[in-house]
Amino acid sequence: MNKRRYDSEYAKHEIMEKASILFSQKGYNQTSVGDISKASGYSKGHIYYHFQNKEKLFVRLAQNTINGWHSKWLQQESAYSSATKKLYGMAIHVLYNYQTPLLKAGQELAANPNSSPESVKELHNLAVIPMGSYRAILQEGVDRGEFIAGDIETWTVLLGTWLGGLCQLTNHQDLSMLEPLFKEAIEIFLKSITKGGTENESGVSG
Repeated sequence: MNKRRYDSEYAKHEIMEKASILFSQKGYNQTSVGDISKASGYSKGHIYYHFQNKEKLFVRLAQNTINGWHSKWLQQESAYSSATKKLYGMAIHVLYNYQTPLLKAGQELAANPNSSPESVKELHNLAVIPMGSYRAILQEGVDRGEFIAGDIETWTVLLGTWLGGLCQLTNHQDLSMLEPLFKEAIEIFLKSITKGGTENESGVSG
């Protein structure tokens, strides 16, 4: 029984690994379950047993990606001694981790009229994770007296929207060249939530 469970988990891992490569290379629409079956060496029936359909498989991969994004941030977070520095650090983290191999495939799924509303909703709901990280930093800043008491929910939405908009520049510009712009965006943002404005104390190396 243990062996069967181990084999099942191994198969699931292999299917997800091969599917991730195919989605990244070919896109969502051009990747079929047959392609995944051929690449992984597992039958379509085996794939459907684990994931129900291609959409569910992709959503699982997207969830793993955003969870990886969050884990990586948590590993870096302790290096920053203040909420202010964490905001600068988060901006750079977002800059260098926005573009993922699955990003365009996810956009294809969301834009495909044949995609189920449930799958599209699940993809959109993944934004809860980064927004939660932004909210935590802002709340910490208020609690520690770094930031003024204010509407943290509104700040969270504004920060997420601002960083998300800036990330569109990563499609056609070198990431290292965008670092000063992302840092300046945080500096401007901080001026509205910090008593008397703030000096640039990012503590984030380029």
